[in-house]
Order: sequence, then C-alpha cells, then structure tokens
Amino acid sequence: MGSQFSFYVARNPYLQQLLSDPTNNKKKMVSKTIDLLKKDLPVEQSSLVLSQDVKTGLVLVDVVNGFCTVGAGNLAPRQPDKQISDMVEESVRLAKLFCEKNWPVFAFLDSHHPDIPEPPYPPHCIIGTDEARLVPALQWLENEPSATLKCKDCIDGFLGSIEEDGSNLFVDWVKNNQIKAILVVGICTDICVLDFVCSTLSARNRQILTPLEDVIVYSSACATFDLPVHVAKDINGALAHPQDLMHHIGLYIAKGRGARVVSEVSFAVCVESDTDL
Repeated sequence: MGSQFSFYVARNPYLQQLLSDPTNNKKKMVSKTIDLLKKDLPVEQSSLVLSQDVKTGLVLVDVVNGFCTVGAGNLAPRQPDKQISDMVEESVRLAKLFCEKNWPVFAFLDSHHPDIPEPPYPPHCIIGTDEARLVPALQWLENEPSATLKCKDCIDGFLGSIEEDGSNLFVDWVKNNQIKAILVVGICTDICVLDFVCSTLSARNRQILTPLEDVIVYSSACATFDLPVHVAKDINGALAHPQDLMHHIGLYIAKGRGARVVSEVSFAVCVESDTDL
C-alpha cells in the first residue's frame, strides 16, 4: 500500500501542497484531497441487516479512555473530536443491542506494562490506570455475561489474544459461540482495527476460525486520530496523520484484504408467524 500511496501523492498536486504547506487554504485542500482519493481509491460500502439467521458477534477494538476520552492520556484526543465521539456513540448502541439479544460481544482493551514500550508510540494505556479502561458509557460490559473482555499489549488484537498456554481467546470465542460473522468497530481504523481485521482474515482463510465466514467493518463506528502536518513537524519522529484521509485508507486496505465494509447497521424485525399466534 505504501507504493500505491506514494504513486498517488506523486500525481496529486493537491496532496503534495497539503503535505508541504499546511497554511495555504488548508481546509479547502483537505476536502479536495479526500474527494480525489475517494474517487481514485473507492471503498464500496453497503448496508447490513442483522438477523438470527446468521450467528454474528460484535468485536469492539480499544474503545478505551486512553484513545477516546478528551485529555485522558498521551494518545487521547486533546479536544472534542466528532469522528471519535460518533464512533463511541455507535459502539455503545450496538453493544447494548447485542447484549439485549444475548448475542456474543468481544472487547479488546489496550493495556501495557509501564516497563515495556510500544514504539513508535509514547507510553499509553498503562495497566491499572483509567486510560486502559473502557469509556464510561461501556464500562457496564465489565459485568455483562454476554461479553468477553481481553486486555492486549500489542497493536494486533488477534496476536494479543494468545494466552501463555498457546491458546487464543479470540479463536476460542469464535468457535465456542459458533460465530459465522463478526462486526468490527473501534479505533484506530488504520492501526489496531486494520491489523486485527487482516490477521483475522488470514486465520479465516487458513480455516483456523471455523465456522467464521465474514469479517465486516462498520465504517461509521470506526475512527482514527488527527495529527496535522504542522503539528507533526514539531514532534521528533512523528508522522503526519490527517484523520479523514487515514480513516479512508484504513477502510480501503481492509476492503482489499477481503473484509466487507458497511456504512449502516440495523436489526431485522422478528415477525411472528400465524402458527406462533
């Protein structure tokens, strides 16, 4: 993907100007860049209607304070962020509906030992701190029978699910619940969400996750962070990370690896038959 993106930059004067001069009509340039990107690298999205006909599990990726709550830590938003807030709101909605139906939920919580760094990122989500806890609106999951919570100390939740005895908690969750589809939401679209999705797709293709068939990414319930060029240049070793652009790229790569990307999720209405009345 790096070569594809470099090629796109080379033939896109708007993106070149954005990366080199953030002060020149920035908002207008960002909008044009995103529009051009979506045209050249389209991500086809559909609507998803969930029903009892297909056993579906919900996977929440790192919807924790350290990534979602304003001012909560080094990698938390510095000010209210609509994309992140919308992601949290939609994740909460889905979690409540899944649990009401007693459908399986799996939540990853980024959680790190203070003496084990995760370069290139600064210390974040340290074990035992509020950063490593689910956002307040989801903390009820800690006592929810339908939910499985897994603290992970790496970007990729699939790898982070490996236990000391070599078993994998996520694989066991899929198999024990006979899950045929997973709906993935959370943060960051292009980092933790993407890495987990790609590993899960590879495991599915190798029949490690039978009976799993579909990996579905819900774009409206995913988010990433924003690090503009003019801010990144003053941070040693930092890479610019324009939010809307990287969110789209994350979805594009996930789609290219075999995930289904959806923009809307609803639940089928169960209608009783005449024989049930």
